[in-house]
Amino acid sequence: MDLTVAITGATRGIGRAVAAAFVDEGAFVAVSGRDEDAVDQTVAELNGTRTVDDGDDETEDGPAGTAWGARVDVCDESDLERFFADVADEAGAVDVVFANAAVFPGGPGGSPIDAVGYDEFDATMRTNARGVFATAREAAPHLGDDARVIVPSGSVAHESKAGMGSYAVSKAAAEAVARGFAADLDAAVGVVDPGLVATDLTGMEKARAPEDVAPLFVWAATEAPAEDLDGERIGLREWKTATR
Repeated sequence: MDLTVAITGATRGIGRAVAAAFVDEGAFVAVSGRDEDAVDQTVAELNGTRTVDDGDDETEDGPAGTAWGARVDVCDESDLERFFADVADEAGAVDVVFANAAVFPGGPGGSPIDAVGYDEFDATMRTNARGVFATAREAAPHLGDDARVIVPSGSVAHESKAGMGSYAVSKAAAEAVARGFAADLDAAVGVVDPGLVATDLTGMEKARAPEDVAPLFVWAATEAPAEDLDGERIGLREWKTATR
């Protein structure tokens, strides 16, 4: 898979799992996060050895692709501007952008909207909605032909659920940002909903593992019909129907 992939929030959870899946497929994967040490560790792990099953025996081999990383805070558009310029310098035009960075104050059910403080609301919107806007905006000059921009979301963006606070509002806004870019960019920009996933962000230990949904995002970024993604939301049902 000769692709250049850029991921925000790539040091843990879904972002980390998707980065690993793309590296395994042979892509150049630019990972980023706010914690520089975590970025360095993630890059080292992704570039380390992996177990390969050749049908007869298992051997240790290097990764099929390459990981590269940089510290990026999506709240700072200057970070994103440098990141995408550096990615393009390292590996050429960007084929896939995964705008994954997000925060979830209070966690699921623990943040009634009427109890959310103004500072918390602003901080959540700045990361989860403005961060998606800044990611897509700064990526745009570096996108290759047939590029795709993926924004993860969930049912909380369009269904009323108690205790989801500013997170639900921010995800609805992020989806609107994706639709706006879909209307104005040549690239396909869309929302991917993996359902409930067990991450530090959600705290849902009994939900699907990030590694189980990573192939959904790879499929959405590479194989799903562009017209099904662009300005739309796709998820597990579409993926399973297309790949069964």
